[in-house]
Amino acid sequence: MIRFPSPPRRILIIKPSSLGDVAHAIPILKLLDRRFPEAHIAWLVAPYCAGLIDGLPELDEAILFDRRRYGAMWRNPRALIDFSRFVRGLRLREFDLAIDLQGLFRSGLLARQTCAPIRIGFANAREFASTFYTHRVDVGTMEQHAIDRYLKLARQLGCDAGPVEWSFPVKPADRVTAAGLAGEGGPYAVLLPATNWPTKRWPAEKFAALVEPLRRRFGLRSIVAGGQDAVELARAIPGALNLAGKTSLPQLVALLERAALVIANDSGPMHIAAALGRPLVTLFGPTNPIRTGPYQRMDSVVRANIDCSPCYSRRCGHITCLRKLEIDPVLAAAERQLAKASD
Repeated sequence: MIRFPSPPRRILIIKPSSLGDVAHAIPILKLLDRRFPEAHIAWLVAPYCAGLIDGLPELDEAILFDRRRYGAMWRNPRALIDFSRFVRGLRLREFDLAIDLQGLFRSGLLARQTCAPIRIGFANAREFASTFYTHRVDVGTMEQHAIDRYLKLARQLGCDAGPVEWSFPVKPADRVTAAGLAGEGGPYAVLLPATNWPTKRWPAEKFAALVEPLRRRFGLRSIVAGGQDAVELARAIPGALNLAGKTSLPQLVALLERAALVIANDSGPMHIAAALGRPLVTLFGPTNPIRTGPYQRMDSVVRANIDCSPCYSRRCGHITCLRKLEIDPVLAAAERQLAKASD
């Protein structure tokens, strides 16, 4: 365990993205707040993920890091000037402790740029990020859930082992808006067809084939939700209320809070639904649910058993792992999840 000469006064969590990864890190924020209740805790986060944490009572500051903007600094002098100002702002905050939960070169470099005297990250961080840390934590194999890796790092800071808890900064107005968008047609299932990798998408026409059985067998109307990446996919799911791209992030959380069932690909909103404890069916293909599945919800996972899965590939010419997955096992999993929720 790391010994501090005095408790850190200013702590920075570096976990800019993606949406699911940020959701996974929220329990660590809560553990840090319990361990260092007097500390100012900041979180370096991408703008599109900020709505998931900004407003949490344990968080004192969300520092927005626009990767796309600063990524152009090698060819755009203005972006370089802006990045230099951003780094100067990090240093002026005088962090005592920087925690890199991303584990990539960029996040490790940002940890180093804070000039925090203690910079902690994973010993097996990728892209040589560990060279920027003062303390490297051996968290073992990658064949474990991301949250379990984060917990091992947190224990080195003196945090207790749990419980693993989530909350999201949803305001009453967000819930009112989400309820208004969902309408009064009775209980609903939320379908989440979008993902950040094309290879993780169960075909939209198969989501569409769920709409009528969900209504007939379970009395659930269907709502398609998600960000702008779900807009085109939603058009291929007739019969469902299309809210894709029509909610803010807190409003999407509010919509998921009230869902009787969520059916989702491996995506950020899926992890939010899992954290909310909703009845859930998750569809996995090229990724491994042991690493990135819904935490302690393996009973929600449906996948086709083929030799090349998981391959972790963002490109594939056949995507057999998901195209081979039919609607019957998905509906069977939905029935199990609904029965479990009603017990």
